[in-house]
Amino acid sequence: MSRQNTHSLAAHRHQIRFCTQCGGAIRRQPPPGDGRDRAVCSVCGAIQYENPKLVVGCIPTWEDKVLLCRRAIEPRYGYWTLPAGFMENGESTADGAARETAEEAGARVHDLRPFALIDVPYVHQTHLYFTARLTDLDYTPGEESLEARLFAEADIPWDDLSFRTVILTLKHFFADRARGSFGFHHDTLAYPPRP
Repeated sequence: MSRQNTHSLAAHRHQIRFCTQCGGAIRRQPPPGDGRDRAVCSVCGAIQYENPKLVVGCIPTWEDKVLLCRRAIEPRYGYWTLPAGFMENGESTADGAARETAEEAGARVHDLRPFALIDVPYVHQTHLYFTARLTDLDYTPGEESLEARLFAEADIPWDDLSFRTVILTLKHFFADRARGSFGFHHDTLAYPPRP
């Protein structure tokens, strides 16, 4: 499947079909004063905005090790990941990253600092990772994780990491740590990975 077809399928999969206000059928058209096709209710005219999702997570560390979780859910069941997930309404990005770390790794973190922002437009997402320190070594995998484990850099399971955003974030992290200075990184993953 071509990148263009994959992008079209991803865009189609996320389209709204019914109005959240009245349940009417949705038409794709530009509303007055807007040059972009939107999901507009054919009955009440309400616009159903389709915006990217924000994924927030942490790079939890203890001394020279990073805490990873092995996924117990699809996609990428059984692969290792940084604890992360979709931000909830009513929370800050840092609060969401700490919550996801608690849910997926049973770990408490502090000293969260924004580290990597990765746009993933082909799946309508933006990922924001924070560096963070584990409060203690009292962690246990949550329902979405098979296990949680601390890894030294030399032991990171690079071939078994779940997503390119995780790989890119960890590469930035270890490169910055080797330099002795942590910056802020922004990247865009414009196309899906090749099969």
